[in-house]
Amino acid sequence: MERIKEAIAKAKEKQSGSFPVRGKAASKVARNAEIIDRPIVYDQTRVIDLDITHLEANRIITLDSEDPNSISFDILRTQVLAKMEANNWRTLAITSPTPACGKTVVAINLALSIAKQTDYTALLVDFDLRRPQVASYLGLPIENSFADYLDGKIEFNDALVNPGIPRFVVLPNRRPVKNSTEILTSPKVKSMVVDLRDRYEKRICIFDLPPLKATDDAIAFLPQVDCVLMVVASGETKPSEVKECRRQLQSSNLLGVVLNKSQEVEKTYYY
Repeated sequence: MERIKEAIAKAKEKQSGSFPVRGKAASKVARNAEIIDRPIVYDQTRVIDLDITHLEANRIITLDSEDPNSISFDILRTQVLAKMEANNWRTLAITSPTPACGKTVVAINLALSIAKQTDYTALLVDFDLRRPQVASYLGLPIENSFADYLDGKIEFNDALVNPGIPRFVVLPNRRPVKNSTEILTSPKVKSMVVDLRDRYEKRICIFDLPPLKATDDAIAFLPQVDCVLMVVASGETKPSEVKECRRQLQSSNLLGVVLNKSQEVEKTYYY
């Protein structure tokens, strides 16, 4: 846990060029500061420091570069970014065949790993509108989420959160949303996705979507993104389910399949 705290502190110190600043003092900079090679401090985005213990309990491990388990996500990040760069893609959807495959954990860890790359910023969007979990996994506060924006209670920027980590922004949701398929394909959301993608040149947008076999939300939304990653659970996801979902994704740019929950231990040593 101490290593993660040190990693966050060093990232903030390196980003600001000084000692890390918390709270309101950390947000006194222009909105357009989210540009590579400039200090990134958010003035229209809430800055909330994460509880490291809560992250560890929810298997959010990518913040600690010395954790051997984080290497898998760094490798996945490099592979994903290579394919996306080659095709000039900037929007990535993450889904799974069925619930409980760990897609949200993969989405969060991958987004954090991308944010560690100084060439990029990462935006993680919780579009599993029927069963949102990103905020819960990260330990974000209940108030001001995407559902509140849809209801017209807040402005869009009020829903965004910077979890105290440079180059990382989250659009969380806290409660299920009715008519989720219709909302994900609405002109309002389509316009929002385009804006999120084009607002910053080196931003990678990651959308956590519902499982493919649980609802039609993911299939309905996928035409709005450049590519998709499918997460399957070792020993739980059936080969027939993978085959069926790959058939459903034929019209999408499937980057690959991530095997999650594997019990195998691979021993790799640099020396």
